[in-house]
Amino acid sequence: MKKIPSFTIDHLRLKRGIYVSRKDQVGGETVTTFDIRMKEPNREPALQQGALHTIEHLAATFLRNHPVWAERIIYWGPMGCLTGNYLLMRGDLQPAEILPLMQETFAFIVSFEGNIPGASPKDCGNYLLQDLPMARWEAAKFLHEVLECATEANLNYPE
Repeated sequence: MKKIPSFTIDHLRLKRGIYVSRKDQVGGETVTTFDIRMKEPNREPALQQGALHTIEHLAATFLRNHPVWAERIIYWGPMGCLTGNYLLMRGDLQPAEILPLMQETFAFIVSFEGNIPGASPKDCGNYLLQDLPMARWEAAKFLHEVLECATEANLNYPE
């Protein structure tokens, strides 16, 4: 079988950041899939499942309600390897264009208090798997160490 594009990225050199994973044409429109990489693969511990699940709930809710970007958000969800998330958006976009949006998103998570949206047995298939304190900690780490000081190395896959 042909190797899919995300398995051709050198994960040994991949840094934390925002990357274009792929661009697809759907109904005459470009859909950009972003790799929101919160952990360096195979070099630091993966995200804890409860924290990642909470980040998913908070980021998806924030993005789908964003006053400017909501209509372009298709999907936000965790990577199976637990090192980040995928964000699918309508439009032919680049990481630098959504960097301010990701800064807003992760700042929202850092400051979030209260009930996690969708974290009830009626709304979620595993509603007890939540960890808001750890989600806030991981979001702050990513925001301050990567998003607030991103360079080209955090916005372009390694060659």
